[in-house]
Amino acid sequence: MAKWIFEPGHSAAEFAVRHMMVSHMRGLFKKVHGNIDFDPDNPADAAAVEATFNAAGIWTGDDERDAHLRGADFLNVEKYPDIAFRSTEVRCVGGADFNVTGGLTLRGVTRPVVLATRYLGRWQCPYWEGGKDLGPTSRIGFVATATINRHHFGVSWNAPLDRGGMVVGDELAITLDVEAILESDMQRIAGVLRGQ
Repeated sequence: MAKWIFEPGHSAAEFAVRHMMVSHMRGLFKKVHGNIDFDPDNPADAAAVEATFNAAGIWTGDDERDAHLRGADFLNVEKYPDIAFRSTEVRCVGGADFNVTGGLTLRGVTRPVVLATRYLGRWQCPYWEGGKDLGPTSRIGFVATATINRHHFGVSWNAPLDRGGMVVGDELAITLDVEAILESDMQRIAGVLRGQ
Protein backbone atom coordinates (compact mmCIF):
# COMPACT_ATOMS: atom_id res chain seq x y z
CA MET A 1 0.00 0.00 0.00
CA ALA A 2 1.43 3.39 -0.98
CA LYS A 3 2.08 5.97 1.71
CA TRP A 4 1.23 9.61 1.04
CA ILE A 5 2.59 12.52 3.08
CA PHE A 6 0.52 15.63 3.77
CA GLU A 7 1.94 18.76 2.23
CA PRO A 8 1.52 21.27 5.09
CA GLY A 9 1.44 24.29 2.78
CA HIS A 10 -1.56 22.87 0.93
CA SER A 11 -3.41 21.18 3.77
CA ALA A 12 -5.54 22.84 6.43
CA ALA A 13 -8.12 22.20 9.12
CA GLU A 14 -11.03 24.63 9.41
CA PHE A 15 -13.67 24.89 12.09
CA ALA A 16 -16.93 26.76 12.47
CA VAL A 17 -18.94 27.36 15.65
CA ARG A 18 -22.13 29.31 16.34
CA HIS A 19 -21.35 32.79 17.70
CA MET A 20 -23.66 35.19 19.55
CA MET A 21 -26.66 33.06 18.51
CA VAL A 22 -26.78 34.65 15.03
CA SER A 23 -23.70 33.73 13.00
CA HIS A 24 -20.79 31.32 12.69
CA MET A 25 -17.24 32.16 13.67
CA ARG A 26 -14.66 30.35 11.53
CA GLY A 27 -11.05 29.52 12.23
CA LEU A 28 -8.16 27.78 10.57
CA PHE A 29 -5.14 25.65 11.42
CA LYS A 30 -2.48 25.61 8.69
CA LYS A 31 0.38 23.53 10.09
CA VAL A 32 -1.26 20.19 9.35
CA HIS A 33 1.04 17.16 9.16
CA GLY A 34 0.13 13.56 8.55
CA ASN A 35 0.07 10.59 6.25
CA ILE A 36 -2.35 8.29 4.46
CA ASP A 37 -1.95 4.66 3.41
CA PHE A 38 -3.93 4.61 0.17
CA ASP A 39 -3.94 2.97 -3.25
CA PRO A 40 -5.65 5.27 -5.80
CA ASP A 41 -6.13 2.29 -8.12
CA ASN A 42 -8.00 0.39 -5.39
CA PRO A 43 -9.59 3.08 -3.20
CA ALA A 44 -11.82 0.57 -1.40
CA ASP A 45 -8.65 -0.85 0.20
CA ALA A 46 -7.85 2.43 2.03
CA ALA A 47 -6.05 1.53 5.23
CA ALA A 48 -5.00 4.29 7.60
CA VAL A 49 -4.88 8.03 8.26
CA GLU A 50 -2.91 10.05 10.81
CA ALA A 51 -3.03 13.83 11.18
CA THR A 52 -1.55 16.30 13.65
CA PHE A 53 -1.82 20.05 13.77
CA ASN A 54 -0.29 22.67 15.97
CA ALA A 55 -2.97 24.13 18.26
CA ALA A 56 -1.05 27.39 18.74
CA GLY A 57 -1.36 28.02 15.00
CA ILE A 58 -5.07 28.80 15.30
CA TRP A 59 -6.13 31.79 13.20
CA THR A 60 -9.54 33.47 13.16
CA GLY A 61 -8.53 36.90 11.86
CA ASP A 62 -8.66 38.58 15.28
CA ASP A 63 -5.47 38.60 17.37
CA GLU A 64 -7.22 39.15 20.70
CA ARG A 65 -9.69 36.32 20.07
CA ASP A 66 -6.89 34.02 18.87
CA ALA A 67 -4.98 34.67 22.11
CA HIS A 68 -8.11 33.78 24.12
CA LEU A 69 -8.60 30.59 22.08
CA ARG A 70 -4.98 29.56 22.74
CA GLY A 71 -5.45 30.06 26.49
CA ALA A 72 -6.76 27.81 29.24
CA ASP A 73 -10.43 28.66 28.53
CA PHE A 74 -10.24 26.87 25.19
CA LEU A 75 -7.26 24.99 23.68
CA ASN A 76 -4.73 25.50 26.50
CA VAL A 77 -1.87 25.21 23.98
CA GLU A 78 0.87 25.50 26.61
CA LYS A 79 -0.25 22.19 28.10
CA TYR A 80 -1.71 20.59 24.94
CA PRO A 81 0.30 21.84 21.95
CA ASP A 82 -1.11 19.38 19.39
CA ILE A 83 -4.48 18.24 18.12
CA ALA A 84 -4.34 14.79 16.56
CA PHE A 85 -6.44 12.21 14.73
CA ARG A 86 -5.53 8.55 14.24
CA SER A 87 -7.82 6.25 12.29
CA THR A 88 -8.96 2.86 13.58
CA GLU A 89 -11.16 1.91 10.62
CA VAL A 90 -11.58 3.12 7.04
CA ARG A 91 -14.74 1.98 5.29
CA CYS A 92 -15.59 2.70 1.66
CA VAL A 93 -19.24 3.82 1.41
CA GLY A 94 -19.24 4.79 -2.28
CA GLY A 95 -16.90 5.14 -5.25
CA ALA A 96 -14.96 8.04 -3.75
CA ASP A 97 -16.57 8.30 -0.31
CA PHE A 98 -15.31 6.86 2.97
CA ASN A 99 -16.20 6.86 6.63
CA VAL A 100 -12.93 7.19 8.52
CA THR A 101 -13.39 6.28 12.18
CA GLY A 102 -10.68 7.13 14.66
CA GLY A 103 -9.64 8.87 17.82
CA LEU A 104 -9.55 12.66 17.92
CA THR A 105 -7.30 13.99 20.68
CA LEU A 106 -8.00 17.54 21.83
CA ARG A 107 -6.85 19.02 25.16
CA GLY A 108 -5.53 15.59 26.14
CA VAL A 109 -8.95 13.94 25.68
CA THR A 110 -9.34 11.25 23.01
CA ARG A 111 -12.82 10.43 21.75
CA PRO A 112 -14.11 8.51 18.72
CA VAL A 113 -15.02 10.60 15.68
CA VAL A 114 -16.19 9.61 12.19
CA LEU A 115 -14.85 11.73 9.34
CA ALA A 116 -17.07 11.74 6.24
CA THR A 117 -14.31 11.74 3.63
CA ARG A 118 -14.27 12.24 -0.12
CA TYR A 119 -11.32 11.31 -2.32
CA LEU A 120 -10.83 14.17 -4.80
CA GLY A 121 -8.42 12.45 -7.17
CA ARG A 122 -4.78 12.01 -8.19
CA TRP A 123 -2.61 14.14 -10.45
CA GLN A 124 1.01 14.53 -11.59
CA CYS A 125 2.28 17.99 -10.66
CA PRO A 126 5.59 19.84 -10.54
CA TYR A 127 7.27 20.44 -7.20
CA TRP A 128 8.69 23.94 -6.87
CA GLU A 129 11.29 24.84 -4.25
CA GLY A 130 13.32 28.05 -4.30
CA GLY A 131 12.02 28.97 -7.76
CA LYS A 132 13.17 25.65 -9.26
CA ASP A 133 11.06 22.74 -10.52
CA LEU A 134 12.40 19.61 -8.80
CA GLY A 135 10.44 17.26 -11.02
CA PRO A 136 7.01 15.70 -11.13
CA THR A 137 5.24 14.45 -8.04
CA SER A 138 2.13 12.32 -7.63
CA ARG A 139 -0.47 14.08 -5.51
CA ILE A 140 -3.84 13.07 -4.12
CA GLY A 141 -6.52 15.14 -2.42
CA PHE A 142 -9.19 14.55 0.20
CA VAL A 143 -11.78 16.59 2.05
CA ALA A 144 -13.19 15.30 5.35
CA THR A 145 -15.88 16.68 7.63
CA ALA A 146 -17.19 15.94 11.11
CA THR A 147 -19.20 17.62 13.84
CA ILE A 148 -18.17 17.31 17.48
CA ASN A 149 -19.49 18.58 20.79
CA ARG A 150 -16.65 20.72 22.16
CA HIS A 151 -17.67 20.02 25.77
CA HIS A 152 -16.78 16.33 25.27
CA PHE A 153 -13.15 17.49 24.97
CA GLY A 154 -13.19 19.87 27.93
CA VAL A 155 -13.51 22.99 25.76
CA SER A 156 -16.37 24.43 27.78
CA TRP A 157 -15.86 28.16 28.30
CA ASN A 158 -18.99 30.21 27.62
CA ALA A 159 -20.82 33.32 28.75
CA PRO A 160 -24.54 34.08 28.83
CA LEU A 161 -26.04 36.84 26.71
CA ASP A 162 -28.24 39.52 28.31
CA ARG A 163 -31.41 38.38 26.53
CA GLY A 164 -30.79 34.63 26.73
CA GLY A 165 -28.56 32.27 24.82
CA MET A 166 -24.82 31.86 24.98
CA VAL A 167 -21.81 33.45 23.29
CA VAL A 168 -20.44 30.16 21.88
CA GLY A 169 -22.39 27.20 20.48
CA ASP A 170 -21.80 23.64 21.64
CA GLU A 171 -21.20 22.02 18.25
CA LEU A 172 -18.04 22.49 16.27
CA ALA A 173 -18.07 21.71 12.53
CA ILE A 174 -14.65 20.56 11.29
CA THR A 175 -13.38 20.41 7.70
CA LEU A 176 -10.00 18.91 6.86
CA ASP A 177 -8.58 19.66 3.39
CA VAL A 178 -5.60 17.49 2.48
CA GLU A 179 -3.17 17.50 -0.40
CA ALA A 180 -0.68 14.66 -0.06
CA ILE A 181 2.42 13.67 -2.03
CA LEU A 182 3.59 10.12 -2.65
CA GLU A 183 6.23 9.30 -0.02
CA SER A 184 8.73 7.99 -2.60
CA ASP A 185 8.47 11.30 -4.50
CA MET A 186 9.11 13.21 -1.25
CA GLN A 187 12.18 11.06 -0.61
CA ARG A 188 13.48 11.72 -4.15
CA ILE A 189 12.98 15.48 -3.69
CA ALA A 190 14.76 15.39 -0.32
CA GLY A 191 17.68 13.66 -2.06
CA VAL A 192 17.79 16.34 -4.76
CA LEU A 193 17.76 19.09 -2.11
CA ARG A 194 20.57 17.40 -0.15
CA GLY A 195 22.65 17.21 -3.34
CA GLN A 196 22.33 20.94 -4.11
